[in-house]
Amino acid sequence: MHGTSDVWLVVPVYNEGPVIRGVVEAAKKTFPNIVCVDDGSRDDSATEISAAGAHLVRHPVNLGQGAAIQTGVEYARSQPGAEYFVTFDADGQHQVSDVEAMLARLRVEPLDIIVGTRFAGQDNTNVPLIKRIVLRTVVMLSPRTRRLGLSDAHNGLRVFNKKVADGLDLTMNGMSHASEFVRLIDEHSWRVGEQPVTILYTEYSMAKGQSLLNGVNILFDGLLSGRMRR
Repeated sequence: MHGTSDVWLVVPVYNEGPVIRGVVEAAKKTFPNIVCVDDGSRDDSATEISAAGAHLVRHPVNLGQGAAIQTGVEYARSQPGAEYFVTFDADGQHQVSDVEAMLARLRVEPLDIIVGTRFAGQDNTNVPLIKRIVLRTVVMLSPRTRRLGLSDAHNGLRVFNKKVADGLDLTMNGMSHASEFVRLIDEHSWRVGEQPVTILYTEYSMAKGQSLLNGVNILFDGLLSGRMRR
């Protein structure tokens, strides 16, 4: 039976003051090591993070989710005993039970990274229709994603080992960092698997979520950069 002292949750945060304290407090019941990167929030996110007892790193200006994840991973991988890393959303969509299941697999299977999926062998009707269309289109137009066997490359819930954390170098600061994550998996030959996960779509998370336009922007950012075609 493994403990969780070697696990770090990395939580990018931008204007999540209404919910971030509850998200962190719930996760800390299982995972005591959490670093939240306040990515230039204009609300009280930083105060709520500190009150919840998480490690806090702050960007003075908003740089985007990719930059926040990179900063968080760099902080976490420098901590003594850190061996496993989780990218975890701040808005309450991700489930701690899914992280536990992914981590259990990563500890025993010959994998370096496990990516959550909303589409592998499960009912995905809880995923809003427009989002399903965008996410499916991204996969359809990305030979690299399909070659790696990924069905939901833009799922923000990922669990990975120190090999991946040490090699991670995200340069696409916005939401299109997910396509870059896929490129890095491919180029570094990191062993990747998928795990069906439940995404909780609340009224709050939907209001904060990506619109169709943002989804299309993700798609074309990847295509124009050449990172999805290969």
